[in-house]
Amino acid sequence: MTIVDNSTDRTREIAKEKGAEIIEEPRKGYGRAYKTGFDACDKEIIVTFDGDTTYPAEMTQDLADILIRDELDFISCDRLTKLKPEAMTRGHRIGNWVLVKTMNILFSMKLKDSQTGMWVFRSEIWPKLDVISDGMPFSQEIKIEAWKKGFRCREIAVDYRPRIGEIKLNTWGDGRRNLFYFFKKRWGHPTPED
Repeated sequence: MTIVDNSTDRTREIAKEKGAEIIEEPRKGYGRAYKTGFDACDKEIIVTFDGDTTYPAEMTQDLADILIRDELDFISCDRLTKLKPEAMTRGHRIGNWVLVKTMNILFSMKLKDSQTGMWVFRSEIWPKLDVISDGMPFSQEIKIEAWKKGFRCREIAVDYRPRIGEIKLNTWGDGRRNLFYFFKKRWGHPTPED
């Protein structure tokens, strides 16, 4: 297992104790860590999810099998369809609704979850995606790119459970940033810092 670490907590130490290889990324940002990891990946399939028990890690093999069996390039895991009520606040549910509706309208998409952090995809498509953001908008931008570039994509509903540990999201700041990023991506010129 390889961990890309640009955190300020004990992620690096805990991962080393568990035997993981560490790629240190001095630049900050959610998307920046993913980009560094994807660029270093030498496996055929990439699976992503948060390490806070919210996503069903136990489904990774099943999802990879679907990707191969159905000759897909990218699977986005919809956490909202099967959402457990205690897993997300009402404010977060409303924010997710606004973001997914905005994405679907601006990019002529039909996704149910624009913000999910669980994806399964073939590593060969990564260099073909024009993902700019180094921040939180990375999550929505990778989906926009995969769908709009014409890759074989599917959205699959998965369970989403209550988080274990501290929430690190800045609800209003990240939500606002993600919303504005849609407009920059559609009509403007987004930058990594957006």
